[in-house]
Amino acid sequence: MNSEERVIKALRREEIDRVPTFEWIIDKKVINAILPGKTQEEFIYEMNIDGIVVEVDYIKEEIKPGVFKNEWGTIERFSEEEHSISHGSIRTQEDFDKYEPPNPCSTHRLKALERILKKYKGKKAIILHLNDVLSIPRKLMGYEHLLMSIASDPSLVKNLVDLSVDYNLRLAKEAVKKGIKIVFTGDDFAYDKGLLMSPQSFEDIFYPGFLKVMRGFKELGLYVIKHTDGNIWPIIDKIVDSGIDCLDPIDPTAGMDIPSVKSKYGNRIAIKGNVDCARTLSFGTKENVVMETKQCLKDGAPGWGYILSSSNSIHSGVKPENYVAMLETLKKCGRYPIEL
Repeated sequence: MNSEERVIKALRREEIDRVPTFEWIIDKKVINAILPGKTQEEFIYEMNIDGIVVEVDYIKEEIKPGVFKNEWGTIERFSEEEHSISHGSIRTQEDFDKYEPPNPCSTHRLKALERILKKYKGKKAIILHLNDVLSIPRKLMGYEHLLMSIASDPSLVKNLVDLSVDYNLRLAKEAVKKGIKIVFTGDDFAYDKGLLMSPQSFEDIFYPGFLKVMRGFKELGLYVIKHTDGNIWPIIDKIVDSGIDCLDPIDPTAGMDIPSVKSKYGNRIAIKGNVDCARTLSFGTKENVVMETKQCLKDGAPGWGYILSSSNSIHSGVKPENYVAMLETLKKCGRYPIEL
C-alpha cells in the first residue's frame, strides 16, 4: 500500500496497513536539524511521511526590506518563521466594491502543485491548501477589523465570505483538472478559550458559505480535511454536518480530546491529530513524546479513520529529536492491529 492509498483509505475510514502521518507545516529549521540541506519534499520522502502539503502560488513584490505586497493587495512582513504577518486594505463596502481579487486561473497559480504531482503522484498523498470562509476575509480586512465588523458591519463580512467561497471553488476546479484528490482548509474558527465569534454569528454570517464551499469541494470529487484550532465544541456538529471527510487537530490545549470526538463522530469522519506541539513536542522529553504518541494511537486508531500528526504543525520551536521520536513511535506501534 503506497502513501496516497493509505491516506485516502484513512479518510474513507477503511482498513489499512498502518496509521498514516503528515503535517501542514514542517519548519525548515527542524528539517535542517534532522536532515541537513534537504528540501521539505526530500525530507518527507526520506522520513517516510505519507503526505505532501502544497500551497497555491501568489507573486509577491518587495516594497521594502522584509516587507512584501502580494497579489491580494495585502502587505506581508516576514520573519524567520514560516508564517507572515499581513495587513489588509478593505475597511468599507466602498473598498470592497472597488476590489478585484487575483485571477484563480492564472498560469502560475498552481505551478508548485503541477511540479509536486509530476514527481510524487502515486507515491505520496498530495494535499492542496485552500481556504473556506475566514482566512481570506481576515487577510483582506485584518484580524482586528474583521472581528469588529462581525458585529458592526455583518453585510460586508458576508460579501467577503462569498468572495472567498467562489474563489476557492474556482481554484478547486482548476486543481482537479491537474489531478489533485485531497484538499484541506486551514481557516481557524476558534482559540483555546472558545470561538472567535458567537455561535449565532458563525451560523448567520459564516456557515452558509462554509456549507457551500465544502459541498462544492465534494461535488468535484475531492476528499476534504477541515483544520481549525481551538475549542470548537459549540459548532462541531455543524462542521461535521457540512460533509467533511476529516477533522483536525482536535486541539488538546483547548479542551478538545480524541476519545470524545471519535466516540461521537468516528462513524462519519476521520480524525487527524494530536501530539501536543505547544507543550510536549516543544518542551517535553523524548519519553514524554513516546507516551503521548502511544496514547494518541490508542485513542484514535481503533476502528480505522485516523491520521497521526502534531496538534497543529512542526513549528520552529519543536525539538527535532522529539519529532523524530514521534515518527519512530508510529513506525514501531502504528501498524494494524494496534498493539501497545
